[in-house]
Amino acid sequence: MAVDAASFLGSAIGIRRIRRPEPAPPALATAPRLGRDIAVGWQYILRHPGLRALFCNSLLFGGSIMMTSPLMAVLMLRDLGLAPWQYGLALGLPCLGGVLGSRLTPPLTRRLGQRRILLLSGVARTLWTILLPLVPSGALGVFTIVAVDFGLLFAAGVFNPSFTTYRMEATQDAFMSRVATSWSVSSKTFQAVFMIAGGLIADAVGVRGALLIAGVLCLSSALLLPWKTTRTSAQGIPAPAGEPVQQPAPSPADSP
Repeated sequence: MAVDAASFLGSAIGIRRIRRPEPAPPALATAPRLGRDIAVGWQYILRHPGLRALFCNSLLFGGSIMMTSPLMAVLMLRDLGLAPWQYGLALGLPCLGGVLGSRLTPPLTRRLGQRRILLLSGVARTLWTILLPLVPSGALGVFTIVAVDFGLLFAAGVFNPSFTTYRMEATQDAFMSRVATSWSVSSKTFQAVFMIAGGLIADAVGVRGALLIAGVLCLSSALLLPWKTTRTSAQGIPAPAGEPVQQPAPSPADSP
């Protein structure tokens, strides 16, 4: 905790050392209204079949994963009695899986295609959480947690770049920031709700029972992937009411 606090202090000192101030933002014709922008982003997402499916998938997947976070802390530190170094190892070592997955995304996409990678990695990242209730005690338990989290982060590392590319290609430039903001607000809200629900469920059925429910919810998120439509073109998607539709620039192929 002391090292973590020192890192924030170092960041603040680094910011204070910046000599050139940030330029003032350009004046806007109308004042931005965050609530309206979020609503417009939601409308855009829900009108696009592919984005709507991925939006629901990400809410359920992210919520169930965050639901396991405090539960795993209780399981590892109280029930399994792991030492602090074992706890740190179980949390830190699997991050290499995310790095490896993101590095392999470009060659895998070139070989299999964006649609197949999006669906395969989207399913693969849901298969691991269901194993957490089965974690034994001792060294085998630490190894199991590391293996499960490594597989989860590896699949997520492959999925995230493909998902981000899909969302950017499926969203018109004029709505990009509003879609991203609405997506972020929804994700954080659902994650908080799932974490609270996880604590209540664990109090009723135990930590392992709550982890089992989270694993089932995570598995079910694969059903919400865009199986029927994976179009990434933003053309033909109606804009929310009162919003201008950005027309794509003509391509050389459209010239007479």
